[in-house]
Amino acid sequence: MILMPTENTHATVSVTVIGLGAMGRALAGAFLAAGHPTTVWNRSPGKGDDLVARGAVRAATAEEGVRAGELTVVCVVDHEAVRAVLAPLADALRGRVLVNLTSDTPERARETAAWAAERSVTYLDGSVMVPTPMIGTPEALFFHYGSQEGFERYEPTLKALGDRHVFVGTDPGLAAVYDLSVLDFFYGSISGLVHGYALATAEGVKAADIAPYVRDLVEILPPIADSTAAGIDAGSYPGGEANLAMMAAGVDHILRAARSRGLDVSQLEAVKATADRAVARGHGADDWASTVEAVRGA
Repeated sequence: MILMPTENTHATVSVTVIGLGAMGRALAGAFLAAGHPTTVWNRSPGKGDDLVARGAVRAATAEEGVRAGELTVVCVVDHEAVRAVLAPLADALRGRVLVNLTSDTPERARETAAWAAERSVTYLDGSVMVPTPMIGTPEALFFHYGSQEGFERYEPTLKALGDRHVFVGTDPGLAAVYDLSVLDFFYGSISGLVHGYALATAEGVKAADIAPYVRDLVEILPPIADSTAAGIDAGSYPGGEANLAMMAAGVDHILRAARSRGLDVSQLEAVKATADRAVARGHGADDWASTVEAVRGA
């Protein structure tokens, strides 16, 4: 697809941000801070006054907003909302570049990509992997899929949002796959963190007293992440350092302690049940990565 010609440099690319929830406002603010002429629009009124005060232009309609920007960035609740907002704007978007930073499933991401392709819209799907306070910082991470030409052309503009923009390929669902995989780990981990603190506080120990040792544990995770990924990709789970049967017994100790203190144990029960299924399949002497066989066969 041929992108619309422009006389702008990347330093002055005009950007429109559609969707002014907390993340959308953060995105628009980062574009403004980087010097990009920024237009904003939101379905419901009353949002974006702070952005306008900083120099953003509030579009009266979504179409006006799209036509005002060389690059349109949309960030709303899900892809159904994306298509509801953009459906009347096919003519305005034709030949332009649309960056969709709305989280959803791979299936819905592929549907939105097909919608864009049918309307000759240069499309980049993306996932924001950091909370709003990190938007605009060097550490902010984004995954993108879609038009490689569009990505390469507008990556310098997108770097107003953060330095780490990873192009994962042309499969329309890949950015969502990366997003959901990483968040799957995050939500499970943060839930375990809260449960661990609940177990401590049930005995009168302050969560703040446990926190330093949680940080110590987190520091050992990077090599575990790498070795677990390697084991899963290879289908080999050597458990010489710590086998699954032993670790499943450790989970059982936590379960007993949590139950006796009246805590909710549904997450721990699910962890133990998955480990037990893997042990029953003959993985007791393997490491924890072998539970992937139970997850896949659940």
